Amino acid sequence: MSFAVRFRRLPSNPDLPLPERATSHAAGYDVRCSEEGVEIGPGEIRLVSTGLIMELPEGVECQVRPRSGLALKHGITLPNSPGTIDPDYRGELRIIVQNLGPRAVSLARGERIAQLVFARFEAPSVEEVGEVGVTTRGSGGFGSTGRA
Repeated sequence: MSFAVRFRRLPSNPDLPLPERATSHAAGYDVRCSEEGVEIGPGEIRLVSTGLIMELPEGVECQVRPRSGLALKHGITLPNSPGTIDPDYRGELRIIVQNLGPRAVSLARGERIAQLVFARFEAPSVEEVGEVGVTTRGSGGFGSTGRA
């Protein structure tokens, strides 16, 4: 079932494209930087504006993920990836960006900085119990079901 995600432009973004998919089979919608010349030094974390406010339908989240090209070429990632935007958030869509590379990176206005993936979610009830079910794996953690 299809749904619509609504965007409102802020004065800082009167002209940039709305988030869009690069191909018809892409899961992510590229979102762009609305600021002029953002400089991110090695190891630095910055909050980057998109100039957009998003309205998600009830029961839909937006996951914010890194772009592979920026990661490979410049070491740019999103430290809280995937970030989650809830359907009741109405502030500016801003992206937490980190430079893991050895050199400063400049992001130009209009540059694609992240991708948005939309997904429906369930909101189950949460219950406290005295016991939980037993499984073969039990409490085995990282690497317990095969090679780490």
